[in-house]
Amino acid sequence: MEDNKYNELLDNIRNRFESYKESFDGLSWEMIEAKIAHDQESLDALLWMEETKGEPSLLEYDLKTNKMVFSDFSTESPMARRSLCYDQQAYQKRKNNKPEGSVIETCKKHNVTLLNEQQYRKLQTFKKIDQKTSSWIQTPNSIRELGGALFMDCRYNTVFVYHNGAESYYSSRGFRVALVIE
Repeated sequence: MEDNKYNELLDNIRNRFESYKESFDGLSWEMIEAKIAHDQESLDALLWMEETKGEPSLLEYDLKTNKMVFSDFSTESPMARRSLCYDQQAYQKRKNNKPEGSVIETCKKHNVTLLNEQQYRKLQTFKKIDQKTSSWIQTPNSIRELGGALFMDCRYNTVFVYHNGAESYYSSRGFRVALVIE
């Protein structure tokens, strides 16, 4: 990748951080940049998040451990990450009209994880997201073993958790990710 792609990425993340800076007492952009600027694996994951229109920004920061969590701040579930079933098992179960792939496999490929319910709810405290779309979230094994998977959205100023068959996919359901940098 060209350096200017990474420079543009860092500029975009800095601008987003500045928009939400009041949520992170004691943290400066320079501290964030020092942690990610030379971490090629993290830069590649953030670049993928940016290129798929996720609008990555800092979601969590722990001053004691210096752990950062970035997430997708796009208003709606990223268009480039929609119409996928939940995981590889669900993908293989579909006989007709298979989607292009699965959420979990895509996350593994790009070294990110699917948001969990707590992270999704935290993201909603920064801005209202998924008011027209929905996003798959990490699903407990007890639900997944029975064929289900969870997704969330925000309607009527309320954040909802729903369920569906893991093999289902819809043009309005995508996924958001977390990138943990320790």
